[in-house]
Amino acid sequence: MKSFFFLLCIWLFSQGTNAQQQHTQPTEAEKQQALDAQQAPMYKPLIERYILDELKAVRYDQQKLREDVTKQVTHSQLDAADRAITYTTDTVNNVLFIITATASILVVVGWTSLRDIKNKVEDMVKERVGNITEEYEQRLQILEEKLKERSEEILTNHKKITITNEVHSLWMRANLESDMSSKIEIYDEILNRKPEDVEAIAYKADALLELGDTSLAIQLCNQALEMDNDYGYAYWQRACAFAILHQHADAMSDIRMALEYAPNLKNELLHEAAFASLHDNASFNELIDHT
Repeated sequence: MKSFFFLLCIWLFSQGTNAQQQHTQPTEAEKQQALDAQQAPMYKPLIERYILDELKAVRYDQQKLREDVTKQVTHSQLDAADRAITYTTDTVNNVLFIITATASILVVVGWTSLRDIKNKVEDMVKERVGNITEEYEQRLQILEEKLKERSEEILTNHKKITITNEVHSLWMRANLESDMSSKIEIYDEILNRKPEDVEAIAYKADALLELGDTSLAIQLCNQALEMDNDYGYAYWQRACAFAILHQHADAMSDIRMALEYAPNLKNELLHEAAFASLHDNASFNELIDHT
C-alpha cells in the first residue's frame, strides 16, 4: 500500500512539472512578437568591436610607418658616411701617388735640393688638399640639403597618411551613426582635419536639413560650391533647402545643375521628401517626364 501511494505521488509530481514547463515555454507567435518589439540593434557591440579593430589597425600601421621612416633615414646617413670615407681614402691615395711621382720626377731632372723638394711638395699638397676639401664640403652640403628635403617630404607624407586614416575612420563612424546630431559632430571632426572637404560640408548640410536648419544648410552648400563649382551633390542639397522654403524657381535651377554634374541623382527626384512641394510644379513634372 505504501509503495502504491509513493508511486502515485511521483506520477502526480511529474505531471505537474510537465504542465508547468508547457505553460512557461513561449510559443512561436510570442517569440516573433518579442523579436518585432526589439527596437535597438543587437549587433551594436559587433560594430563597436569592428571600429576598435579598425582603429587598432590604423595605430599599428602608423607605428610601422614611423619605424620604416627611421630606418630609411638611418640607412641614408650611413650610406653618406660610407661614401665620404671612401672619397677621403681615394683622395689620400691620390695625394701620396702625386707626392711619389713628383719626387721621382725631381730626382730624374736633377733637383738635388731637399729643401726645394720639401717646399714644393708642401705647396702642392696644401693646394691639392685645399681644393679637395672645398669640393668635399660643397658635395656634403648638397647631400645634407637633399637629405633634409627628403626627410621633410617623408614627414609631410606621413602626416597626410595619418589624416587620411583618421578621416576614413570618421566616415565609417558617420555611416554607422543614425542620430543626425552625432553625424554633424563627426562631420565637424572631419572638417577640422580637412577643411576643404566639400563632401563633408555637403553631408553636414544634409544632416542640418533633417534637423530643420535650412538657412545654415544653404550657407554650407554655398561654401561647398565656392570650393568646387562642379560638385553636383551641393546643388542638390541647396535645391532641397529652397524647396522646403517654397522658393521653387531657385530650387528648379539647382536641380538642373545637380543633374548636369551628377546625372545619377535623377533616380532620386520622386523619392526625395524635400521636393514634396514641387510635385504640383509644371517645370518639375516636365523635368521628370524628360528623365
